Amino acid sequence: MATSEEGRAIRVRGLSKRFGALVAVDDVDLDIPRRHVYGFLGPNGSGKSTTIRMLCGLLTPTAGDIEVLGLRIPEQAEQLRTRIGYMTQRFSLFEHLTVRENLEFLAAVQDIPRVQARRRIDELVEQYHFQDRQKQLAGTMSGGQKQRLALAGAVIHQPELLFLDEPTSAVDPESRRDFWEKLFELADAGTTLLVSTHYMDEAERCHRIAILDRGVLVADGTPDALTGELVGRTLVVEAPEPRQAQKVLVGLPGVISVAQIGNLLRVLMAEDGQAADRIAQSLRAAGVNAQVSAAPANLEDVFVSATRGQPAREEAA
Repeated sequence: MATSEEGRAIRVRGLSKRFGALVAVDDVDLDIPRRHVYGFLGPNGSGKSTTIRMLCGLLTPTAGDIEVLGLRIPEQAEQLRTRIGYMTQRFSLFEHLTVRENLEFLAAVQDIPRVQARRRIDELVEQYHFQDRQKQLAGTMSGGQKQRLALAGAVIHQPELLFLDEPTSAVDPESRRDFWEKLFELADAGTTLLVSTHYMDEAERCHRIAILDRGVLVADGTPDALTGELVGRTLVVEAPEPRQAQKVLVGLPGVISVAQIGNLLRVLMAEDGQAADRIAQSLRAAGVNAQVSAAPANLEDVFVSATRGQPAREEAA
């Protein structure tokens, strides 16, 4: 994607990270536009967290060039520190402090002057709906409330760029939706967000996504563009005995995956063409009664297509 220097928050070329014999990130190129919600999608051990740590300057790359907000990383990581925010999946604030005390502490860490800090905390308390919980101990709050507090703490210094590493993995679906509304409010206000996730519905919300697999960038684009590349390759099979149909389908040439969704089977093909007719004929030949029709692709299809046949490994770092 061609992106002007002014409109780009992050530029990465040839980024690699090795831990001994393990290649955690392998020759990755990225261009991340400003004011976008950019999603990092990938299985466990794909290199998402390792990449984010290198972009933040917390981890030194083995090879490659990183430029974040116009600064060279890791050489200028200290200058970057005050311009970025970072939030992980684990609740990283102090559970024995109140909501307001947590925010006051983080404001002090960021060297925000006291009068300015008080005003900023008041803003965040209202924006993140903590008016009646300012004196509540953080450790007594629900998972969703803790994540909102962690997000408020991560943006207390109004960073230009916010890194979020699996931020909603421990919260319920309703809290996840509310959390994502806050992310888009931040993007609308000018913040660039890089979010790693393994939730497909979250990835679909992003302006643009990158899919990493075993350290390799295997897909990069808008959700619509990536699903558009699979036109003609996704099918739906409706059969009275879906498990029997599935056994036949997984053995057919050109079939990448077969997933049961309720009473239907979702089939991803390696190539487009007259796939529906060919699959229907194969099922009939096997004595399976079924209806086969084309279906629009979704991000799960994109993910499976991009990472097909790649066994997950443990996270390297």
